Amino acid sequence: MIVIPIKEGENIERALKKFKRKFEKTGVIRELRHRQAYLKPSIKRREVKKKAVYIQKLQQDDE
Repeated sequence: MIVIPIKEGENIERALKKFKRKFEKTGVIRELRHRQAYLKPSIKRREVKKKAVYIQKLQQDDE
């Protein structure tokens, strides 16, 4: 459970902003989206390789 300490006279908008930031850091939404569809291990490996090639290409272009 996320606890947000609110000081006396603090704006509710500011407290809501703190809550959103803490909630985002927990990664709940990211994990939920990840679990919505099953990915076969072969497809996961393919995506990891594709991302690695992309990053390597960016680094080579930078040099």
